[in-house]
Amino acid sequence: MKPIIVITGVAGFIGSNLADTLLKKGYQVVGIDDLSSGVREQIPIGVNFKELDIRSPSLQNFIPPGSVIFHLAAKNCISDCQKTPVDTASINVVGTVNLFEAALQAKAQKIIYAESSSLYEESKRLPTPETEIYPMSLYAVSKLAGRLFAETYQRFHNLRTTALRYFCVYGPRQDYRRTIPPVMSAFILNLMRGKQPTIFGTGDKRRDFIHVDDVNAFHLQCLNDPKTDGETFNIGSGVNYSIREIYNLVAALLQTDILPRFEPDLIGEAQENLADISRAKALGWMPKISLEEGLSRFVDYYRTTQISPNL
Repeated sequence: MKPIIVITGVAGFIGSNLADTLLKKGYQVVGIDDLSSGVREQIPIGVNFKELDIRSPSLQNFIPPGSVIFHLAAKNCISDCQKTPVDTASINVVGTVNLFEAALQAKAQKIIYAESSSLYEESKRLPTPETEIYPMSLYAVSKLAGRLFAETYQRFHNLRTTALRYFCVYGPRQDYRRTIPPVMSAFILNLMRGKQPTIFGTGDKRRDFIHVDDVNAFHLQCLNDPKTDGETFNIGSGVNYSIREIYNLVAALLQTDILPRFEPDLIGEAQENLADISRAKALGWMPKISLEEGLSRFVDYYRTTQISPNL
């Protein structure tokens, strides 16, 4: 019998896509989100949705016994986190501890929780393996603190866990409403509207981008493969591109000659990231969607989806 799946952050980008995937595979899904940044309309039909803050004392009431939890809820815009350290620590650390405590009380089977490639911000090793932890930003430090608590619950309470360090995930439902939107959605939406997108810095920053469908393939592996228990995995493509290269690819897809404007670089961001994905590949997982195919799908998504005219 398949376990019930709980997703925190179900109204967000990765959470809503994961819910879609799980429902199609026949799982029952309980979704938790306080809708402070997630979008209710993105929650797939079929999700048993609870509007709730992950810091709530009543959280354990909404975690079915024996369930598997994907903990994706977080405050995760680096620039916003730099400005609001107390709120960042409260959500990303206290909220994570509250979730683990609720899982313990509910006798959850397993917690698969989101970490971040930001843990490698100060690392000079490329591609970066999971052993290189050098956080710099407040966001990264909050994710590291959450990890330390997760390890403690695993050690003292034998909770089964898997930690996933997402690199630059993109695809349908990516949150374009952030203070600093993700580059792909910002480029596509601005260019589709004939507006001039912004590049922060010189455009030479390099990022490892991975399509959300490839991420969900590994999510399913974490559900079904006991070899993922107690482990940490980088989830990226193993290839990186400069922001300027991404801009040129998007502009070519949209057949536009609009040039970007350049603004001062953002504080607290690494100049380059590149995932060493050998540990995930050793379990048989492999990214299948090329950047070109993924960008083409992403453009098609925005062409067929009603998006608010206000970026």
